[in-house]
Amino acid sequence: MSIQLDSTICALATPPGIGAIGVIRLSGTDAITICNKVFKGRDLATVSGNTIHFGSIRDGERVLDEVLVSVFKAPHSYTGENSVEISTHGSNYIQQQIIQLLIRVGAKAAGPGEYTQRAFLNGKLDLAEAEAVADIIASNSEAAHGIAIQQMRGGFSDDIKSLRQELLDFASLIELELDFGEEDVEFADRTQLTNLVDKVLVTTSNLIISFDKGNVIKNGIPVVIAGAPNTGKSTLLNALLNEDRAIVSEIAGTTRDTIEEELVIDGVAFRFIDTAGIRHTDDTIEAIGVKKALEKVKSSAVVLYMFDVHEHSVGDLKNIMAKLLEDVQGTKAKVVWVGNKIDHEDFKAIAHEFEQFHNLVLVSAREKQNLDTLIDKLVAEINLDNTNLNQTIVTNTRHFEALSEANTALQKVKEGLELGISGDLLAMDIRQALNSLGSITGDVDVEELLGNIFGRFCIGK
Repeated sequence: MSIQLDSTICALATPPGIGAIGVIRLSGTDAITICNKVFKGRDLATVSGNTIHFGSIRDGERVLDEVLVSVFKAPHSYTGENSVEISTHGSNYIQQQIIQLLIRVGAKAAGPGEYTQRAFLNGKLDLAEAEAVADIIASNSEAAHGIAIQQMRGGFSDDIKSLRQELLDFASLIELELDFGEEDVEFADRTQLTNLVDKVLVTTSNLIISFDKGNVIKNGIPVVIAGAPNTGKSTLLNALLNEDRAIVSEIAGTTRDTIEEELVIDGVAFRFIDTAGIRHTDDTIEAIGVKKALEKVKSSAVVLYMFDVHEHSVGDLKNIMAKLLEDVQGTKAKVVWVGNKIDHEDFKAIAHEFEQFHNLVLVSAREKQNLDTLIDKLVAEINLDNTNLNQTIVTNTRHFEALSEANTALQKVKEGLELGISGDLLAMDIRQALNSLGSITGDVDVEELLGNIFGRFCIGK
């Protein structure tokens, strides 16, 4: 997406729909001038920046609305340009009338993410910080919000820029050696370079490892509720959510598709996924549901495998457990066994049989017994207690891929140093590492990349 910084853009910055207020944002060299053409109140050309003014927006003599106008003067605004924010009453009609009026008197409609792209191009944000803006808007839990805020404030960018600068200093010395190729001189100390590469590899490797945790915090931790039909999976989902989200019936095979709902626990979003009962069936639609259930099990972070405590012998349970552990082998899924229906009178007689099983929580989904214990067990399995949200955690797939590419290039540099290869070959791999790290913060030519990133933003951002 290519933009013209000499134009002035406008868009609705608040979500569409009826509310108390709506905010229309103007940004560009002529933002104040254009707003002045339609605003009746103070002469905005004479006011100070970071001030708010009451008046009305008029189309000729027709009053569209009484508004508050916030004025920001370059470079002290989100975009680094002259900016105006018009706070109107929250009527769709009023908002669209004002936007159309602003376009008629000189503004143009903003594209997706164009405000934040201008902030990047004007040096108000680097690329990683700009992407964190989208993550803040999308954050739906304390943990996701904490990571996004830390990145928007430059924590991740500072780490990357520091590493990149150290590499760049050595790359410059190696490039200098190439200019004196016939002299057979070394400006870059190979021992120091080896130590630096080792240091950078430790940092990039730790950032790459953090992506698994960061990705689930950002998108919600997928928890699949699986098991045979009629074991109480849908009842458990309803009990956890404290609402009747899934249909509960005595008829086996009621759930034929997956049902997803989100619940925030201790500041972290968990995506609970109720699945079809796993069994052999000749019903075509139910069979599709069973297949989906097995796929969800393998892609989950945690599997809550439910069984009816009255339906299986100890031997049967051991076989079921062994089969499921075999199915999830090679995946990242952790399994918590959930024995249901302990509220039945005859459970006390068999309770001792379950003491031998590890990672087992006994509950009554219908009576909501031991659900707190189950939730505690679930949180413990995810093990986020030792996660410091003030540390850099990678949540963005593009950043993960760039770090992986940088890591590969740095491994080649390390191998080259061990083999004593020539400076020109070392320089190629160092350049690749620099480009990969630079693509994260935007310190390389990334015009096509910008279009992909900011095109995913909402219009008013």
